[in-house]
Amino acid sequence: MVMCRRYALKCIDMKGQTRLVVDADIWFPSHFNIAPTSKNPVIIATPTGNRLRTMVWGLPPHGVPPHRAASRVTNARAESLADKPMFCRLLADRRCIVPASGFYEWKTEGSRKVPFYIRRKDHALLLFAGLYETGQDPAGEPHEAYTIITTEPNELVAPVHDRMPAILTEEGVQRWLAFGPLSPEALREILAPCAPHLIEAYPVSSRVNRTVEDDEQLTVPVRGLL
Repeated sequence: MVMCRRYALKCIDMKGQTRLVVDADIWFPSHFNIAPTSKNPVIIATPTGNRLRTMVWGLPPHGVPPHRAASRVTNARAESLADKPMFCRLLADRRCIVPASGFYEWKTEGSRKVPFYIRRKDHALLLFAGLYETGQDPAGEPHEAYTIITTEPNELVAPVHDRMPAILTEEGVQRWLAFGPLSPEALREILAPCAPHLIEAYPVSSRVNRTVEDDEQLTVPVRGLL
């Protein structure tokens, strides 16, 4: 099934709400229907501290120049990161965090696919584990792109979808952004499904199916919470 393909990020002060020290200011307008190929904020670690950058959502397939990529890799399965050449080469020093206010998944109900919005109960940011890479476009300009790592669903998300983004704990954030390789055991710990009591899920308007729709009403429930 299609994995995480849409999420929202409400306009925020990135320094104040990521629970990280990020020594950059990037103005980013609110978007409530973020789709692949759009350019969005991610957080990376550098020798001089964590930095906020904007990158394109979706890695070009391995060996394909960014400007020639007809389709992009928007998700990476946590269980097979170390086994896939495209991802294992990024694991050591191209780890990033993707901030989000919430994400969408679609539940099959009969012949329909009903969109659900999933967010933290306290409305704080979700911090997805991601991988990124850098390159150049034909004009020699830097091109940076990212993918979101997905994992097995927790008890709350499982009735909606069979995958969910790998949502990092505060400890997981520090471990994910630390330099150097991670052991298989560390990857399993960091990329485990988040605790279900931290999040809530509810159905939302089918308008989210259209990428041109982009307003906060998309995140408003149309029925009760799960």
